Amino acid sequence: MPKVKTPARVTRTRIAIFITVWVFTAWLLMPLITLDKVELRSSLEYFYRASIGVVIMIILFGKTVTDLLFSQDLSRKTSTLYVVVLTVYSIVMAGGIIFMAVRILGIYLNTSSAFQPSTDIQY
Repeated sequence: MPKVKTPARVTRTRIAIFITVWVFTAWLLMPLITLDKVELRSSLEYFYRASIGVVIMIILFGKTVTDLLFSQDLSRKTSTLYVVVLTVYSIVMAGGIIFMAVRILGIYLNTSSAFQPSTDIQY
């Protein structure tokens, strides 16, 4: 006969999976965060890695907003602390996504020849 999973065990498993996903996402995004200068040479090798990290962040942000706005159990009242923590967490996630987007945009603008000033100005 199979073992019945207790609610505490399910909760611990969910927390472990959540922390594992965040550690993996941080590992994916670490090179983009720690670049000294935003240049194509130093970031091209990490582009796909950082892209996957940003996609995972967007998925986690969507899950967080869905958990915040659409409660699964309508018969039970959610605690105020849970709502406050989830709201702060979603704001931090949105800031992280915007930061990563600005870093990627900076890489693009630094490498685009259309935005490089020309040296042969004629009057």
